[in-house]
Amino acid sequence: MNYIDYIIIAVYLISFLGIGYLFKENKDSKDYFLGGRSMRWFPLSLSTMATQLSAISFISAPAFVGLKEGGGLQWLTYEFGVPLAMAFLLITIIPTLYKSGIISVYEYLENRFDASSRLLISLVFQISRSVATGVMVYTMALILQATIGIDFWISVLIIGIITMIYSFQGGMKAVIWGDVIQMCILFFGIVICLIYGISELGGFENFITNVDKDRLTTVDFSKWGFNNANKNDEFGFWPMVIGGFFLYASYYGTDQTQSQRLLSAEGMPTIKKLLLANGVFRFPITLTYCLMGLVLGTLLVQDISFQELMETVYQTNISSLEGKKADLMVPVFIIKYLPNGIIGILIVAIMSAAMSSLSSTVNSLSAVTLEDFVKRFMPNLSDINYVKYSRFLSIFWGLVCLFFAFFAGSIEGTVIEVINKISSIFYGPILAAFLLAVLTKKTHALGVNIGIVIGVVFNIYLWLYVPQVFWFWWNAIGCLLTIIVAYTVSLIVKQETKKGLGVTFYKAGKREVIILLCYFILIVVFSISIPSFFN
Repeated sequence: MNYIDYIIIAVYLISFLGIGYLFKENKDSKDYFLGGRSMRWFPLSLSTMATQLSAISFISAPAFVGLKEGGGLQWLTYEFGVPLAMAFLLITIIPTLYKSGIISVYEYLENRFDASSRLLISLVFQISRSVATGVMVYTMALILQATIGIDFWISVLIIGIITMIYSFQGGMKAVIWGDVIQMCILFFGIVICLIYGISELGGFENFITNVDKDRLTTVDFSKWGFNNANKNDEFGFWPMVIGGFFLYASYYGTDQTQSQRLLSAEGMPTIKKLLLANGVFRFPITLTYCLMGLVLGTLLVQDISFQELMETVYQTNISSLEGKKADLMVPVFIIKYLPNGIIGILIVAIMSAAMSSLSSTVNSLSAVTLEDFVKRFMPNLSDINYVKYSRFLSIFWGLVCLFFAFFAGSIEGTVIEVINKISSIFYGPILAAFLLAVLTKKTHALGVNIGIVIGVVFNIYLWLYVPQVFWFWWNAIGCLLTIIVAYTVSLIVKQETKKGLGVTFYKAGKREVIILLCYFILIVVFSISIPSFFN
């Protein structure tokens, strides 16, 4: 790196401080946390994808595809459940939540059950999301340390402080428009790495000739994910589709970081376009960075100097580059092969993606803390004080996430696996709570609370003591177990139930649902056909 790269990075960081200042006028809660419910589908779509794809997809997923034993293009199966989940949410949970006019999605649980259900789920969200975000910040700081020589703790502070400042000032509008810019930079970075990687390999034909053919297999119908002790039964078609459906339905429908964007939309037609766009565009973006991972993994095998640089960075043999060590493949490639100026832009892409995830998390955590806890004790909070407390809570949660970043290195596995494992413990039971709230009448608060606790504890048990079960199944298992326990307890223990706000099915989304279902079939068929393209 030289002065050009550092200037690019400095300009980027200063510009994001300006974004916060640009949107600093926030009059009330819906302004600060929902952007005044005035957001259009296009920025919301890019913001949603930026938060989900993020730096982890730019860094860790290509490392999985190109380096990890048992990796490869089977990573694409992560996307199979997305269009199915989008179709499901479009006609069930989201219309009901949007109609309720809430800020924290967990408020709906209190309307349907009672305060204990709301506070329990909200607390689960705050713990799981802050820990997962800390893991992500840890990785980005480690990468900046390895590539541009900034000490780890300074990297954490740079990412954290800049993000907290523009989130503190601008609220949800700053977060969304920041995500739009970050998503564009991130995708540009992926394409640049892909182009330069193919060029270093001597062209696309040489890439096809030298690529590890074992990494081209995408869909495997024989793997069920119940004999996973030796990591040989992961990423089968059925666990990825079924488990993925539950994961994404929970993530986009009940996770505050994503559902808050849906609640920021200017109307249900906007949400319809948003869910359709997210269901359709995620796959080609994922395919692009998976191909980048294949290209860079092939280059690493072919280029001895690339291997030596990776070994120097981590002071270990290239055969030992497993787990988080493999995550340095992309940043080391950037420093070694790309020209100055482009290096600065790509480092900005890494930083911007990390800041996108952190800003979304900070805004959402402060929203649920204020709505679910603070307002319970201060119900008559004025709009001025509401915005003031919101901003200070964003600083508090930013510091919590940075605190967890300093301890994330002790968790084993590639970062993207770690974050998904943490999330998969909780996503199934949380989704079950909302399904019971929206779709049933007999379930009461005691039943759903017991169900949630048992579902989460059972998933933790699977993680610690039953490694044979692939973690993607935890989403489905946790959800179904929670539903069964909650409904059974509700039938046995008689208590008064609330009707909540009623179920709102969005019938006008029929065309979009059909498109999403057809698209699911299309991406599965395409993925099965990928190995034939390399023959």
